[in-house]
Amino acid sequence: MTDRQTRSASDVVILGAGPAGLVLGNLLQERGIDCVVLERAERAYVQTRARAGFLAANTVRILERHGLAEGLRRGGRVHSTCEFRTADGRFRLDYGGLGRGERHTVYPQQLLVTDLLTRFLASGGRVEFSTEALAVLDADTERPSVTVRDADGRPGRWRARYVAGCDGRYGAARRSLPDGSAHRYHCDHGVSWLGLLAEAPPSLDAVGYAVHERGFAGHMARTSEITRYYLQCERGTAADAWSEERIWDELELRMRGAEYGPLRRGRIAQRGVVDLESDVLEPLRHGALFLAGDAAGLVSPCAAKGANLAVLEAEILARALVDALVRGDSEGLDAYSARCLAYIWRAQEFSHWMVRLLHGPSGSDGTSLFHNSLRRSRITSLRTSRSHQDWFAEHYVGV
Repeated sequence: MTDRQTRSASDVVILGAGPAGLVLGNLLQERGIDCVVLERAERAYVQTRARAGFLAANTVRILERHGLAEGLRRGGRVHSTCEFRTADGRFRLDYGGLGRGERHTVYPQQLLVTDLLTRFLASGGRVEFSTEALAVLDADTERPSVTVRDADGRPGRWRARYVAGCDGRYGAARRSLPDGSAHRYHCDHGVSWLGLLAEAPPSLDAVGYAVHERGFAGHMARTSEITRYYLQCERGTAADAWSEERIWDELELRMRGAEYGPLRRGRIAQRGVVDLESDVLEPLRHGALFLAGDAAGLVSPCAAKGANLAVLEAEILARALVDALVRGDSEGLDAYSARCLAYIWRAQEFSHWMVRLLHGPSGSDGTSLFHNSLRRSRITSLRTSRSHQDWFAEHYVGV
């Protein structure tokens, strides 16, 4: 590769302009660490891709601690109630008054990403959009590099002291790990959701979890005019297989609109199928390459942990990188993987519990009936046991 094709160098090259990458970039920029973010998508897409919107109390504290919470404080809504609907009736949990007394802040992820990106660029940060990271090379040396391809197909290379892989489970960071250097823990939960973004006001003032014999349905408000819905569907269902009328009728049925009030309908603006999976790598470090966000551990969306883990991991990694680059202290980098994995596995355990709470086998054989009876017992315990409710609240909001 010629010198002309070697684009530049930075102390830290960050792959991916999602919550993990942009929080990390802002925190490094705050401490005067030279860094660059490489993002394969265009800026407009980065700022509009809809993702999760429930920020944990600890996530809000991290953002506030570093002056990154202005937007969510202005536009976020505090939320602390969820409602379960089953064949045995419905009940609500005001989880903000249970456990540690913590609540969520509802703030769509695309708005948070826009805030973080605006702040990073305004403070002099560099983001290379439409730049696809192809591979991380020489991670086991003191001068790793990242090969890239820009929107015109031209090759390039970024040299760094450290590389932060915040580019998801299919990104260059994971692909570049040498065979045998990390152990992958993967679980396919055997459940698929049709994820929907509806141009419709929320139909209830709570997160709604509907357990129905036809499958799970979920209701999550995003704004006063936009609502996220989920419908359990057969594995392999195409995103466009169901008409809008069928979607709304199925949501109405599973959420028991005839009993508890009709849903407020509107145009389905976005849809996609999500196969519920969990995926963790151990360790999260290979030499000068560190994994964060979904690249480190993918959590099924049942408990809204993904973005919250990403922000937490970014803060832990930022502190460790500052210590190493400013003071020559590598203790934080050496401990990074173990520290983050403790949080990741805690989130995985609760997410797995939620998957089993909300979904059951559809068969009528003895094993299926047994597991569905267990699920019904868990829901009953959650409705009646204060200690169970406190446990739920602590893990539901916590990371």
